[in-house]
Amino acid sequence: MRKVKIAQIGTSRYSHGNVIFGSLKKNSDVFEIAGYVMPENEREKWPGNMEAFKAHKELTIEEVLNDPEIEAVTIETEEKYLTKYALLAAKAGKHIHMEKPGGCDVAEFCKMIEAVKEGKKVFHTGYMYRYNPYIMRLMERIKAGELGEIISVEAQMSGYHPKVQREWLSEYNGGILFFLGCHLIDLIYGIMGKPDEIIPLSRKTGTDGLTTTDFGMAAFTYKKGVSFAKTTDVEMGGFARRQLVVTGTKGTVEIRPLENHKEYPTTTSSYREVFDTAWLSDVEFVTTEKFDRYDAMMKSFAQMVRGEKENPWSYDYELELYKIIMEACK
Repeated sequence: MRKVKIAQIGTSRYSHGNVIFGSLKKNSDVFEIAGYVMPENEREKWPGNMEAFKAHKELTIEEVLNDPEIEAVTIETEEKYLTKYALLAAKAGKHIHMEKPGGCDVAEFCKMIEAVKEGKKVFHTGYMYRYNPYIMRLMERIKAGELGEIISVEAQMSGYHPKVQREWLSEYNGGILFFLGCHLIDLIYGIMGKPDEIIPLSRKTGTDGLTTTDFGMAAFTYKKGVSFAKTTDVEMGGFARRQLVVTGTKGTVEIRPLENHKEYPTTTSSYREVFDTAWLSDVEFVTTEKFDRYDAMMKSFAQMVRGEKENPWSYDYELELYKIIMEACK
């Protein structure tokens, strides 16, 4: 098996940069790490993050972009810089794994998608729930019609973050819906398709005197029902209640919690499936085997780069998803 020569561009305070680099290191039989770049003063802003990179070569962005042997990059900067560096990488002909959801400018995201499409390179985003083994199985069953016609998807992903993180949300339209709700919107769009209408419902709770959008919610209307994404930054116990409910005419599936992070990044999911009309269905939750939150995602990216598999999420899918997210965040 040919290794993918790869470099990482950036890391961040609250997203997945360090654990993605950890996955690259862990899977040394899949990736050859050329080095890393810290292009937006990440070293100075978060010196505690640098330990993960110390055994590897620090490069400049020009060295990465101009090296033809570096065929792929992971772009893990702060969210507001993601599309900036993805566009540079696309123009340089690199395969791209980018943190979710992208920068803050729809026009710039469109340019980036056009660049990767023109270069026929892989564009892969960090929506890790796509690689949750039970969600993958559920998606296949939905496509096969086992749940019947899907009426609605309810998706929740809340928690309680410290004040400094809630203050940081002010940098993004939609706040917590932009930061975490994008994962949920990806699931809704992936199951239900493009909505007829997007209804932003986010609010500012004012907790601790802050004015950031820490209660994120959006509704998505369809012909036969309404789906919603809800994510808050001020829900005590919210992490354990993160859930996905898919309601179909033949059955309902509930995943709760979406993940159990006691051994992060190793995790599990718990789910129940109801396929009868009894008022009180005696169906217990089943817990999956343990899985690594990032390994399947990054190994799949490598397979795409090597041409061994096709990316199930097309350029057009990623662009439409981003547009839906930004509309929901208004």
